[in-house]
Amino acid sequence: MSGVILHHARKSLLLASLLALLSGSAVIAQTNPLDDAHIAPHQQSERASVTRAPALTPRDQPLRVDVNLVLVPVTVTDALGRPVLDLPANTFSLQEDGVQQPVRYFSAEDAPISVALVVDFSDSMKNKIEYVKQAVQEFFDNANPADDYFVITVSNKPQMIAASGDSVDTILDRLGMTPPKGGTALFDAIYLGVAKLRAAKYKRKAMVVISDGGDNRSRYTFKEIKSVVSEADVLTYGIGIFDDMPIPLLKTIEERMGRKWLGDITFASGGRTVAADDRRKIPDIAAMVSRELRNQYVLGYTSSNPAKDGHWRKISVQLAPSATPKHVHYKEGYLAATQ
Repeated sequence: MSGVILHHARKSLLLASLLALLSGSAVIAQTNPLDDAHIAPHQQSERASVTRAPALTPRDQPLRVDVNLVLVPVTVTDALGRPVLDLPANTFSLQEDGVQQPVRYFSAEDAPISVALVVDFSDSMKNKIEYVKQAVQEFFDNANPADDYFVITVSNKPQMIAASGDSVDTILDRLGMTPPKGGTALFDAIYLGVAKLRAAKYKRKAMVVISDGGDNRSRYTFKEIKSVVSEADVLTYGIGIFDDMPIPLLKTIEERMGRKWLGDITFASGGRTVAADDRRKIPDIAAMVSRELRNQYVLGYTSSNPAKDGHWRKISVQLAPSATPKHVHYKEGYLAATQ
């Protein structure tokens, strides 16, 4: 009889321990807010960290709309960086892995998009924050009224302060009540923006980052975030504020690398960074970027390579020769579908 009692006691103790463990797990899960960019600490390899992030599921590979059609957003600018509009379809030609692809779909209409606006509110922005607020105003003044958007501020951690239901005046009021302070978790903010855009309203998605490009607080690394934007269907622009950087010998590593980091991240997405070497130009640059997002060309083609191997396919877009120099900006590849 004592053996039976001991057996039941052990089973009761095991059950109680299991319930305590499950209860503790639930408490831990509740303390991790969904809007916190520190979702997956990078303790493993770069690829392992990136692939377990929710922004990188196989459903969200770049450019692909379905298993047959590849859509490539393209921006054309002149020698001064201004958007070139009204180009006909026969201006463009496209190759995948060096093989010419017939362009079967072409659009140049001003269609609404979903936009994440990431604004640096760290301590280093104190002496230029008024120009940044003007830039936010200019960006929305030049946007499509039907755009879907949200705003993220960045200091020691990213925080989403506004969404599409908020008016521009409300956004500006909230920015006005937010003092610039702390460090810069810029990479975490970019990750949060990409993750939020996964559930956004429109197929076309973009992110605009207003920052000096430095990062000194993020859990995600530069390489991880570059992988995130290269594998996500989010065109990313940067407005780089570099007008009062210290002399090279006095710069921190973040200050020295900020320009390159922001440029490399936006380029990987198919976008670009426009440098504001004079802070007074920040509002004008924001207006230009907003107009450029409204005036993109979209090229669609069916790949001549039917293999569903998950490999990287390199894209090349060319323009017909013209008398005036033009620059074409586009995402330079995508991951093929898998079986």
